[in-house]
Amino acid sequence: MVMTATDACQAMIAHHAQLRAEVEARVGALRRVVDGGFAWEPAVAELVAYFADEVIPHALAEETTIYAAAALCPELAGTVSEMIAEHRSLVGEVEGLASTESRRSAADDAAVLAELFARHVGKENDILLPALSRASEVDLSGLLGEMQRLTTPLGPPGRSDEVEEGSDSESADLDAALLTLLLRSARGLAGAGQTDQACRLAAEAWRTVRAGRPDLAARVTAVLHGLARDATTERVVFRSVPGAASRTADHELDVRPLAPAGRHEAIFAAYGELEPGTGLLVVNDHDPKPLFYQFEAEHTGEFSWDYVEMGPHVWRVRIGRAPA
Repeated sequence: MVMTATDACQAMIAHHAQLRAEVEARVGALRRVVDGGFAWEPAVAELVAYFADEVIPHALAEETTIYAAAALCPELAGTVSEMIAEHRSLVGEVEGLASTESRRSAADDAAVLAELFARHVGKENDILLPALSRASEVDLSGLLGEMQRLTTPLGPPGRSDEVEEGSDSESADLDAALLTLLLRSARGLAGAGQTDQACRLAAEAWRTVRAGRPDLAARVTAVLHGLARDATTERVVFRSVPGAASRTADHELDVRPLAPAGRHEAIFAAYGELEPGTGLLVVNDHDPKPLFYQFEAEHTGEFSWDYVEMGPHVWRVRIGRAPA
């Protein structure tokens, strides 16, 4: 039976409904444990993992299939640009949720994430897909097949008949599989009392996938925050660049008013503007240990890290740039 453009459109809309229902179920579960005073971190991890494993790969597949086709239609080009920007916003919100430190902000951030996703798929369902189904030059059923190929996990060895060897989807799935093994190793290190080494391993993974795979970076960020938060079996020592600790910070950056999703990037951007030998005083509402490991992975030997105030409600850390 040949799938028509209308059939493909309805199949995509049905899949969007499934994704939205799964997201809302996880957000509801998080809200219930928050309201009930129960442990909320597992519910956050479950929601972040669903976005990293299902929603974000689906979004990236859309960009290379239906979005690419829609961008060729002059009346849809602006909508496509908006929706790609929304994908980036979704990734940022997921990363922010992964780094949330309080139960109330976890519930609020999850609600914002669910609302953004609902608006996004509504725009796809109401504007993008109907227009593509009416366009005679667009093979919507073929695009659906390509999306399914891009988002289908690899099978066991020897299943090369389903995924062409060397294809982009195979490479992406291998990246995800290798990252899963690496993060499993990091958790094993932490369980063996090597929490500092586990955090460094996760941060290196984050640096590697940060630019090319934002979906995987979100997953690593979630794991890194969990490892750093649970670092109770090993004392972590943060070492400064010699001679930098005594300098006075030239700039202060209070990231507490910022959305969690944008804090790390704002700090990295401010650090990038520092002159050699100067520093940045970062003010935060929680211990920024995960940020330290990311800095260590991204700027090894180039920065200092000195606690000025260590909670319980406010943390101040001076991040210095090494002298030239």
